[in-house]
Amino acid sequence: MTQSSESERKDFEQKTLEKILLATVEEQRRARRWSIFFKLVLLVYIGGAILASQNPFKHAFDQEGESRTAVIDVAGLIAPGQPASAENIIEALKDASDDKKVKGILLRMNSPGGSPVQSDEVYEYIRKIKKEKPEFPIIAVVADLCASGCYYVASATDKIFVNNASVIGSIGVIMGGFGFVDAMKTLGIERRVMTAGEHKALMDPFAPIDPVGRAHMQSVLAAVHQQFINAVKTGRGDRLKETPDMFSGLVWTGGEGIKLGLADALGDDRMVAETVIGAKKRVSYNPEENVFDRMTRKLGTTAGTTFADEVMGLRLLAR
Repeated sequence: MTQSSESERKDFEQKTLEKILLATVEEQRRARRWSIFFKLVLLVYIGGAILASQNPFKHAFDQEGESRTAVIDVAGLIAPGQPASAENIIEALKDASDDKKVKGILLRMNSPGGSPVQSDEVYEYIRKIKKEKPEFPIIAVVADLCASGCYYVASATDKIFVNNASVIGSIGVIMGGFGFVDAMKTLGIERRVMTAGEHKALMDPFAPIDPVGRAHMQSVLAAVHQQFINAVKTGRGDRLKETPDMFSGLVWTGGEGIKLGLADALGDDRMVAETVIGAKKRVSYNPEENVFDRMTRKLGTTAGTTFADEVMGLRLLAR
């Protein structure tokens, strides 16, 4: 190989190496730019989620001095971790009652009920607002269903408006469970459990039902049922036209409920806001749930609540 050829070869290798290095550097720059871009997108997304959860601009674009009807949804299961939890509803009630632009609150009811504790907490908070602001209207408007724990909440309001086809009532308490005793015998499964306390394994689905435990739980159900009845009687007062089956757990249509005094009149959101509360503008005061809350609720709380309901669920639910 001549000296000239050797020089050309080295020159070619050097240029090739330079091109490779330049391409590598350019690729690294491009990768950094994309990395920065995606990090910025993620930062904006997280920031938006945080802002949505804190909701600092709530009603910020409403016209100054304009009166409005605050709308609060009581929809779905009334239970911890759900959109219609006592925490969420009470937060909305507080925001609405503290807002000087709000002329009254419209509770939009569409729920089969839920936890007696959660229902009672909302009921008592509504009564607290009414005690502090007797002239401040809080009205319930029923959509499809307002049963059991939902009706418990509604009974605390000033008036209950329904549709003829609405379903209301179900003033009762339910506790669900299963019995696997015969199935275990068939499968040849032996139950092994130890307790400290004679009735610690109360309502164990893998053991024969204990008559003493059953009687005790029935008394607990009766006590919660009486609390429910007292709440309805206190809230509805002399409007109730009590019948032998009014507190039996039965449900009625909206029209039948009016005749029984369980509801007051026919009406929808628009009519109630305009003619009863007197503020045509309707503004939602429901807390905004961010994506992280939804994921946590779906993956954790809902599963835990469902399991608890199936094993030993004390619920004010329409069944």
